[in-house]
Amino acid sequence: MAHKHIATVHPLPSSILHNSAGVRSHHTRAAAKIAVQFMSRKMRSFNRKAVAVTDITQMQGGH
Repeated sequence: MAHKHIATVHPLPSSILHNSAGVRSHHTRAAAKIAVQFMSRKMRSFNRKAVAVTDITQMQGGH
């Protein structure tokens, strides 16, 4: 069975690598950070599209 590893900017010290609770919390933080970045990108994209639609509606006379 293959394991999926999350690449992080900061390598873990060996003391943390052998502490399962520390590893879980580190990976949880890394996954949460990735999720927040993903949602931020989606929201920015959504907001840009909403502004574009609003601009088109105003140019057409506000229907």
